[in-house]
Amino acid sequence: MAVENEQAETRAAILEVVRHIWGYDSLRPLQEEAVRAGLERRDSVVVLPTGGGKSLCYQVPPVLAGRTDIVVSPLISLMKDQVDGLLANGYPAACLHSAQTAGERADAERFIASGDCHLVFVSPERLVTSWFLQTVENLGINTFSVDEAHCISHWGHDFRPEYRQLAVLKQRVPGATIHAFTATATEPVREDIVAQLGLEDPTMLVGRFDRPNLIYRLIPRLDTNDQVRDVLSRHQGEAAIIYCISRKDTEKLAEKLAADGHRAACYHAGLEPGERHRTQEAFSTEQLDIVVATVAFGMGIDRSDVRCIIHAAMPKSVEHYQQETGRAGRDGLSAECVLLHSPADALKWRMLLERGPAESGDNGEALEASLRLLDGMRRYCSPGRCRHRTLSEYFAKRTSRRGRAMRQPPAPFRRRPPPPRSKIPMDAAPATCVWAKPRVWSTVSETPR
Repeated sequence: MAVENEQAETRAAILEVVRHIWGYDSLRPLQEEAVRAGLERRDSVVVLPTGGGKSLCYQVPPVLAGRTDIVVSPLISLMKDQVDGLLANGYPAACLHSAQTAGERADAERFIASGDCHLVFVSPERLVTSWFLQTVENLGINTFSVDEAHCISHWGHDFRPEYRQLAVLKQRVPGATIHAFTATATEPVREDIVAQLGLEDPTMLVGRFDRPNLIYRLIPRLDTNDQVRDVLSRHQGEAAIIYCISRKDTEKLAEKLAADGHRAACYHAGLEPGERHRTQEAFSTEQLDIVVATVAFGMGIDRSDVRCIIHAAMPKSVEHYQQETGRAGRDGLSAECVLLHSPADALKWRMLLERGPAESGDNGEALEASLRLLDGMRRYCSPGRCRHRTLSEYFAKRTSRRGRAMRQPPAPFRRRPPPPRSKIPMDAAPATCVWAKPRVWSTVSETPR
């Protein structure tokens, strides 16, 4: 009974903080378990789909515990957006990054040293510097959250060598606890995260990856411009993101859409930082309806009403596809995800992937993993299976580790008749399957046999 009372009190305290700072009256699946792991300082791996509320899981514990925690983040824009949002809600947070002026950096360092800051966002490179580790020791900080934790794994879709340096945390910081967060981690990636970070008997929290409100359509690509216009005609004045493989493709398509009267702009890593920031801000504040982008766009975008995601070509992994389509319908309403694909896409990606190691002199281990992921995406584009079920099975395989494991139970599945023909575009095949709850029609289009 005492344990039950303690759990009820903790839950009430969590909800009070969430209500006071963010205005939410309830928690999403597995958020409470993740917050408890942070409060009890137990290592954890938290895998929740895009829009599943991962950030709340590491934002609540330091408030309740009255401490300062470190968050490792890979992108300056992502750090800045999160800190700006937290400060706007009255949450004391700061970040340290290379784009700051000397004055800004000094202000942030003083704020952190004061002990009043609950969250400090840093890059993995900065975290492992001697100066910062000494600061961590002086302030008694020993809880670390690693965002986009899949970046540490060769088996992941976005491997970043600098993340491997985080292995020193357990060695350099006595009693350190680490919480790894990601939206896209298969079983091998989860295992690698645990090994690389040296996590001890971690709590494994793996959410349900099905998004019943998303309509997945896979259509053979014939004429990109016409097909994109056709999809957008169903979403006039609504937010949409279009992903292309190359920077040149984003520029050309954005130009054509703007000429058609759409509020559209392109976004890719080759643009000046100021231009990228303006585009991101314009989209976030609804001054832009459409962004045509490479994979560089989307992380940290806080816009819940994206009604359409279009892939003008096949992504290079199921992980990228899941993450990018996950930016649609975060408000829970129906949204459409259209993938225009061609056999040539896999060949183009293979050429680009092989060029990277050849130019950098890498040993090929990362290339092998990337090609394996590409092959998984190619198989996903093959006809014959429900896309919802395929994505859920791809990510949510049960872990073989002995640690505490918890998975959100799968949604019930049953076949239903297709919706009225008038509601299905002419180029879409009949519905293959739908998921039962919530009752949203989910049409799955297959490549014509």
